[in-house]
Amino acid sequence: MDKKQARLRRATRARAKIRELGIHRLCVHRTPQHTYAQIIEPTTAGDRIVASASTLDKDLRATIEGHKGNITAATVIGKAIAERALSAGIERVAFDRSGFRYHGRLKALADAAREHGLKF
Repeated sequence: MDKKQARLRRATRARAKIRELGIHRLCVHRTPQHTYAQIIEPTTAGDRIVASASTLDKDLRATIEGHKGNITAATVIGKAIAERALSAGIERVAFDRSGFRYHGRLKALADAAREHGLKF
């Protein structure tokens, strides 16, 4: 089993637990250059994206200085996703880390989202 298959296996297990809870999930994905975050609504017919933020957003690109795949960029994404979720009326989410380890950029994004009012 290679690294990607192991990560996807961990992600599947975590998503199964989150689906049992039946609440919105904050799904985070990272690549070496960018960080993406989405708030996904659980429904029976299919999942629907309620809010999203990434380092590719035009309004966020201006606020991020330097490399887009670092901790400061993840902090900006965490703040933006929290503000967008609160404006959509979502306060409580489950954190879906997509099988990635909870450290570095993911931890910075989660801490920034918590500081700006998102509960998980």
